[in-house]
Amino acid sequence: MSVVDSAAAEQELPDNLLEVHDLKKYFPITGGVLSRVVAYVRAVDGVSFNVKRGETFGLVGESGCGKSTTGRAILRLQEPTSGSVLYNGQDIVKYNKNDMRSIRREMQIIFQDPYGSLNPRMSVGQIIQEPLDIHRMGTKSERQERVKELLDVVGLAPYHSRRYPHEFSGGQRQRIGIARALALNPKLIVADEPVSALDVSIQSQILNLMEGLQEQFGLTYVFIAHGLNVIRHISDRVGVMYLGVMMEMGDADDLYRRPVHPYTEALFSAIPIPNPAMRRERIILTGDVPSPVNPPSGCRFHTRCPIAEEVCKVDVPVLKDIGGGHLVACHLRT
Repeated sequence: MSVVDSAAAEQELPDNLLEVHDLKKYFPITGGVLSRVVAYVRAVDGVSFNVKRGETFGLVGESGCGKSTTGRAILRLQEPTSGSVLYNGQDIVKYNKNDMRSIRREMQIIFQDPYGSLNPRMSVGQIIQEPLDIHRMGTKSERQERVKELLDVVGLAPYHSRRYPHEFSGGQRQRIGIARALALNPKLIVADEPVSALDVSIQSQILNLMEGLQEQFGLTYVFIAHGLNVIRHISDRVGVMYLGVMMEMGDADDLYRRPVHPYTEALFSAIPIPNPAMRRERIILTGDVPSPVNPPSGCRFHTRCPIAEEVCKVDVPVLKDIGGGHLVACHLRT
């Protein structure tokens, strides 16, 4: 391909690196002697969003809302039940194993647990080099050089490649996980709560590292977290999930300054204020989170919503733009 053709091909790429449309992931529940499917856990139930090139899209919500399942379904680490995932305009849900093998170089994941995500029987060098070996990239000496390069990029020393995961702290292990994710020069990284298992002081170091790497390598992140301050710090846009569906979505600063959905308001009211002289009215949600096996009719939040009306129990709200790309799924706030 000539330089002119390459430039033309680059211009034809869509603005959004990732587009997720009506994504669903149901897990079957079996029972009885014959182990028949008796119900489904609706972990993700019709989620849609897009991620522009070079931006960080944050996914936030309570534990069990479907954030991590969404991230894994995007990468097809868990096969979606239905919906489409467009990467560079191509629906990768339709890809076979061979097609996915080539595209996986460009889509990587950073796992939540820096302890459980690294093989204790492998040295750090072997862990980082494994993706290069699988995809047969470069010669043996080139792969080893690449490992040293990546260790330096994430703030570790070349001699660390000979050590094993148990010899490192949690923050250092997560740096190793980041180095492994970078090995194949990906364009999209799904970060599945990458700092939730770390001390607060270490969290800021890892977040700053990820921001620096994003600028250095032009990375695009889907950043999953339940820590609202973390999401605000690193995200350009944020999607708020509840019980497998999207409740609110928009620019991070706008969302934090002006939360509209009652669920988002309740979440943000729990964020601590550094100044002890300032007070924020705390919104306490009553009741438990319903089961994703049998979610409520209408708006899924209506059983805990302080302003719910009869329409909320019957009709499912759709995401509506209330201005500036700020989307809200609420009958009473749009």
